[in-house]
Amino acid sequence: MGWNLLWIVFAACLAACSIGFKKFVWFMSIGYGLGVAAGGAAILCIFFSKLQWLNVFQCAVLLFYGIRLAYFLWSRERRSKAYMEAMKGVSDSTVPMPVMVCMWIFMGALYTMQVSPVFYRLYNGSTDVTVPLIGALISLAGAVIEAMADQQKSEQKKVHPDKVATEGLFRICRCPNYFGELLMWLGVFVGGLTTYRGIGQILMAVISFIAICIIMFNGAQRLEKRQKERYGNDPEFNHYCDTTPIIIPFIPLYHLNRKGE
Repeated sequence: MGWNLLWIVFAACLAACSIGFKKFVWFMSIGYGLGVAAGGAAILCIFFSKLQWLNVFQCAVLLFYGIRLAYFLWSRERRSKAYMEAMKGVSDSTVPMPVMVCMWIFMGALYTMQVSPVFYRLYNGSTDVTVPLIGALISLAGAVIEAMADQQKSEQKKVHPDKVATEGLFRICRCPNYFGELLMWLGVFVGGLTTYRGIGQILMAVISFIAICIIMFNGAQRLEKRQKERYGNDPEFNHYCDTTPIIIPFIPLYHLNRKGE
């Protein structure tokens, strides 16, 4: 399993997401981006003498994804009136320290598991190119789609703060940022398909990918509910929701909540 080296990646992820002790939600937002970037950086450092161009490319995608996401989330908290309005009433002042510590360890472990396919490709000494390159390109596409969706949503909210984003990538699905994130981690998982050795490595990769799928669909479900509460009386909004897939383009899944919820 490579615990003798994997613990270094875990420690890096823990250090990065410790920002959550300042604000609890940061364990899962800003700390998420920083944790992924820290995991990628730790892998580069651990295997520096073994690196090939493909390994550098894989880690570079992790760094780009994590740093971009962390910066975007930090900027949104500082500048977005719509986001600040949505976060009104959300407080972490009563979160007990034991809960904070458990969340910190859990999230650090999850981020370590998410980047583990890249780690194991180097740890196992795999030298094939085709499958990991395909995976890395899928990941890069996902990271770019998420970045574009975040930017497009921010620009549309500046012009129409009281409407949901419906232009650009939001024409093909209502949560293109979540779709981009799913692609990002699908690529990481695919990139490790030819390197996993033993049930432990496979389970680590599978569990982390299933976890991110659950998190993304749950996030889309909660977003849909909030939007319905705010814009549910707008016929244009309802038509958009009924005709635009919620998270995966061209797949006719339009709602994650039952009508009326």
